[in-house]
Amino acid sequence: MAKTAERFNRRQGRVRFRVRKASGGRPRLTVFRSGKHIYAQVIDDVKGETVAAASTLEKDMRGVLKTGANKDAAAKVGALLAQRATAKGVSEVIFDRGGYMFHGRIKALADGAREAGLKF
Repeated sequence: MAKTAERFNRRQGRVRFRVRKASGGRPRLTVFRSGKHIYAQVIDDVKGETVAAASTLEKDMRGVLKTGANKDAAAKVGALLAQRATAKGVSEVIFDRGGYMFHGRIKALADGAREAGLKF
């Protein structure tokens, strides 16, 4: 079990290193996926602050979604995050998938954010 977590942390470190190197000052859209929910936030690493955040735990999302652990929920979280980020003046981000593979819920969140207006 510890080996799985260790491999995930190493993969996450590699991804974050490449993302920060390629960011060019753009904020980073980072994702956390649990078994029941998905969370996303746009972080400005230069200022060290969170610009916008969204998750399936919010009251607005709970009323609309059947569960927070599917691709439909992830797409809605991505769209909500994109709306909040563009309201704060952020239109371009760099996507930080963490240690997760880019498929399933992670890809659905990215596609939802792109459709709602974020560029990455």
